Amino acid sequence: MPWTGRPERRRTASHRRTVPYPREEGELRRFGPGVTGSVRRHAPGGTAAAAAVAAAVWREPSRTERLRRALRRWAPAASAAAIALALLLWQRYGGPVAVDSVSARPASAVLGCGGTADIVGVVDTNGRPGTLVYRWVRSDGTSSGRLRQKLARGQEEARLRLLWSFHGRGDYRADAELQVVSPSKHRSTARFDYRCR
Repeated sequence: MPWTGRPERRRTASHRRTVPYPREEGELRRFGPGVTGSVRRHAPGGTAAAAAVAAAVWREPSRTERLRRALRRWAPAASAAAIALALLLWQRYGGPVAVDSVSARPASAVLGCGGTADIVGVVDTNGRPGTLVYRWVRSDGTSSGRLRQKLARGQEEARLRLLWSFHGRGDYRADAELQVVSPSKHRSTARFDYRCR
């Protein structure tokens, strides 16, 4: 049978040609995402072209970028520390004066003829600066009116005095009430006896 068509090409190993990639002496060629800075710095005999490629891929961050990165890294911890410090300062130095307790006592439970009762009121506070507004109300119907006492920072106690003088003969059960009006309302009563026969 006669042969028709093109003759069959035989592929042999001699027909496969591998073209070598051109390479200059001392040149380093890499394939992939690019040449990193470490390769650029450590490559022996790198050419200017390789250095240009490496410079385009990797560059030293500027001072502003380094500062921004540091701020992003330390911002949460710094914020938490600032909040804790603000709370401590508020507890120590912030806020208005507050009254914790009030008590009033006479220097003596019994007062003799022509004597003067010395009554001391003690107001315990939170130690913050401010002004106490108070008054003394006596059982004979008289009142001192509103009085003011300034408190310095760290002063946790205010001592308020009332002097009440008596004359004449007789027995009298006396009450003196300390009323704190501001910053909050508190009261305490001191009782004593006047005896003169």
